Amino acid sequence: MATIPSPMEAKLVEELPTDSGWQFEPKWDGFRAICFRKDNDVAITSRAGKRLDRFFPELVQVLQSVKTKCFMIDGEIILPIGDILSFDALQARLHPAPSRIERLSRETPAQLMLFDCLAMNNLTLACDPLRERRRALEDFHRRNCGPSLLLSPASEDVAQARRWLSSAGGALDGVVAKRLEDPYRAGERAMRKVKQQRTADCVIGGFRRTSDGTGVASLLLGLYDEAGKLNHVGFTSAIAAKEKAHLLTTLEPLIEEPGFTGKAPGGPSRWNSGKENPWEPLRPELVIEVVYDQVTGNRFRHGTKLLRWRPDKAPDQCDMEQLEYELRPAGLSQLNT
Repeated sequence: MATIPSPMEAKLVEELPTDSGWQFEPKWDGFRAICFRKDNDVAITSRAGKRLDRFFPELVQVLQSVKTKCFMIDGEIILPIGDILSFDALQARLHPAPSRIERLSRETPAQLMLFDCLAMNNLTLACDPLRERRRALEDFHRRNCGPSLLLSPASEDVAQARRWLSSAGGALDGVVAKRLEDPYRAGERAMRKVKQQRTADCVIGGFRRTSDGTGVASLLLGLYDEAGKLNHVGFTSAIAAKEKAHLLTTLEPLIEEPGFTGKAPGGPSRWNSGKENPWEPLRPELVIEVVYDQVTGNRFRHGTKLLRWRPDKAPDQCDMEQLEYELRPAGLSQLNT
């Protein structure tokens, strides 16, 4: 099996570049994957270098069935449910039971969205400019296209990139820009990305202290559901170091059970190596506006950015409807190339 490189990464920027020499592509909302095939051997690896083959047997079959016998391609595993991409459904695949994986692969088959080519027919292309790698990728797709093997759109027109960014909704995570003359720079943040960002007013339902206990490490965010329950939806740790101790004096007088009356923060998790991560509950009196990118399962998928405090906002005005409204999907069919 060939050595599979780390994927080329992207640096987050606020604006798309406007000078010449860039290729723009949608940033798909899925699992990044580098796929390798030599004869009948297929490997699918994640951004972190972990094997994904066993979780997506339907994609292994697709890659084994194409006419080209040897290749290494970069892409995104996506899983459409209706006309949007479901990150929840992708996460459900990371399951230890082969029987469940096999069932889900039939009920909700994944697709592979291709956007770069590192090797083809025993020729290494990673050192070639992007414009040449793109031609090789388009040729590969023409010969091997199918319902599960898709070619990501690409354009040198920044206006088209802005249209993707503004209309993507439930399909995209943003837009990336790549230099047309650059080689594939494995493991480097050589691309630029602009992500979709939205804002929401959230109640502070709790907080976590710094490791030494002298300040606030993160604020725990809540939104009310239709039943009037305050559900934990995420966190923000974007707190300036000089403010952490001062913020603690503001929050400590508000410490009061239960904090969250619906879904509450959990204890140990796979993300913190099973360590306890205690938190303090607060009376639901303080409101902040945060910037977020994506929502999965009625929670912010990533940490949020604190935009401003909202003393003018009543806590009971902070409901889940904000997320449902802002995440109304535009759908895959609207991504015209």
